[in-house]
Order: sequence, then C-alpha cells, then structure tokens
Amino acid sequence: MFKVAKAQHVLAVNDFDSAVKYFTDKLGFTLDNTIGGWAFLHLDNFYLMVGDCQGEVPAKETNNHALFAYVNCEGIDELYEQYKERSVQFNQKISDKSWGLREFGVETPEGHRIMFGQEINA
Repeated sequence: MFKVAKAQHVLAVNDFDSAVKYFTDKLGFTLDNTIGGWAFLHLDNFYLMVGDCQGEVPAKETNNHALFAYVNCEGIDELYEQYKERSVQFNQKISDKSWGLREFGVETPEGHRIMFGQEINA
C-alpha cells in the first residue's frame, strides 16, 4: 500500500547562512543537519531542505508569486503572534477566508512565500 512517510520542500537560496538563520531565528524551524551545501530543517511536521545555490535567480525576481508551500496547521493565531513578535515579513495578514480557512502568508528575504492555514470550525 502506498503511503507518504514524509514530504520535504526544497529551496534554492543565494545567501545560505542568512537563509538558514532566517528559518531558525524568525520562523522557528529546527536545524537538523547541514551537509554539502544543504541544510535540513523542520517546523513540527513541515520539512525543508535549503540548498546553497549562489547565482540562482532569487524567488522575488521570478515575476510570479513564488509560493512554495501551503502549511495546514493548528494554533494559527499563536503562530501569527509569535511571527509578529519576531518581525517576520508578512505578505498577507491573518484573516478568515470564504473557503473555510483562516490564513496568513510570510515572505523570506529572498522572496520565497509560505502560506499557513487552519480550518475554521463552524
């Protein structure tokens, strides 16, 4: 039987050290390991691989929304407040959406965007 054991998002970044620092200090990820130009991080069950790809076009210069992940979560208001305290850059403030989710979006210094959403209990 097919089963997904774990999903990991992969990001190319130009400033590896700053990107890893941003994910750990601002967004609260845990750094699991670094090896060969790669950082392996997680935020609860959201796994991320950050690759040192100097010279890659930064996400904010790709002329699209550069959304790379949508994280379905619980405790969204608490996370939003933590991010506000850490001066995280939001591209969308928290709000209830007509499609039944409470959402907000963040943006990294290189322009990668993550949306967080929680189902609104009726």
